[in-house]
Amino acid sequence: MQQSKPREDNYRHKGLRKQLVETLRKKGITDEMVLAVIERIPRHLFLDTAFEQYAYEDRAFHILANQTISQPFTVAFQTQLLNVKKFDKVLEIGTGSAYQTCVLAELCASVYSIERQRELYEFVSKFSFLQNYPNIKRFYGDGFQGLSTFAPFDKIIVTAAAPLIPPKLIEQLKPGGVAVMPVGSDMGQKMLRITKDQSGVIFKEELGDFMFVPMLTGKNK
Repeated sequence: MQQSKPREDNYRHKGLRKQLVETLRKKGITDEMVLAVIERIPRHLFLDTAFEQYAYEDRAFHILANQTISQPFTVAFQTQLLNVKKFDKVLEIGTGSAYQTCVLAELCASVYSIERQRELYEFVSKFSFLQNYPNIKRFYGDGFQGLSTFAPFDKIIVTAAAPLIPPKLIEQLKPGGVAVMPVGSDMGQKMLRITKDQSGVIFKEELGDFMFVPMLTGKNK
């Protein structure tokens, strides 16, 4: 992630994004709105300039505070599972580079994003690209606690792996809402889609194996 000077988004970058979208289609992403958003957002701006030439490969990269920017397939897959609608109120746990945050915002959701790493939270605060999205609200805090002040949420997305489903997040999910999160250990995790019906009953689906950085409690100062 590098914001020391303005960076361009040129025809080459746009061509590489088109190629990335075709790769995601071949890997099973079918939501055309999600694919269109991936094609619009300049992922290279979220990475250090040293990685710019690789920004549109379908791979994760390390960022500050020993965190990662997820590979585009993972971002698209989680977003597709959420089925974001215009004006949905979405809670994101783990702002990270803010790439996933911007994908949600580009889908016209109202995004409430929590980051526990102060270094990363403050760095992203200086990222001018976020000025394009007044529908993003960012918070420095403990993702396990969610944001009870702003609950309930239509959708919840977690971008780090919890050892178990955080109960406070499910409490903050609106009846009829959907949460998507990886759950498991550093040996591997399952992607879960959790649906809360109108009576508050929870349904869980396992939708593939993934590997995320661990979701930790508290705030890292």
